[in-house]
Amino acid sequence: MRHMKTIALFALASGLVPGLAAAEVELSFYGGWQSAPHSDVSIRGDSVIADGDFTAGWEGRSFSAPPYYGLRATWWQNERFGFGVELNHAKVYADATTLAVSGLDRFEFSDGLNILTVNAFRRWEDSIAGFTPYVGGGIGVSVPHVEVFEGGSRTFEYQLTGPAVAWMAGASYPITDSFSVFGEYKGTYSINSATLDGGGTLETDIITNAINLGVSFNF
Repeated sequence: MRHMKTIALFALASGLVPGLAAAEVELSFYGGWQSAPHSDVSIRGDSVIADGDFTAGWEGRSFSAPPYYGLRATWWQNERFGFGVELNHAKVYADATTLAVSGLDRFEFSDGLNILTVNAFRRWEDSIAGFTPYVGGGIGVSVPHVEVFEGGSRTFEYQLTGPAVAWMAGASYPITDSFSVFGEYKGTYSINSATLDGGGTLETDIITNAINLGVSFNF
């Protein structure tokens, strides 16, 4: 049920890209290995024991359930430029040191630091031994599943926490006229302000870095 909400957001965003029905449509699905550098965290609220500032060390755990993945729809306007939408189900878990320093029992965005973006792409078709390099970027929002446990306080829900940007660079290779594979680097930056159970707030800006492998279907 949790994933239905994020997939629904992706479907809704797809409907918000007008006037592209006549373009070449490419649907892409990927997984990979994702990490995140440390980030500063600020927690505020009279009812929150962990009130204060600390630095969070993050673990990606890309292959643990629920796994890291992404869904992307791109409408190529011509052989060079395309636009689309993307749902990036990235994840971050606070490490043991962070939990000890903060006093939190659990702190993670493990059912998705879900980054939903509207993207633009530039590609160079068949320019390197049949490979098509591309670069892209997007702007959007972060909709993580906030999981912060502390004593009797238990925040466990999806929230719209702030703006986000994404960037990527990679190359695809056609297997057939309608099927291709690709590899890429993908990064995201999200500004997250979450509301905690009991009235507290949590703020942190998170960067993710990922190496993705995926497949695309063209229509």
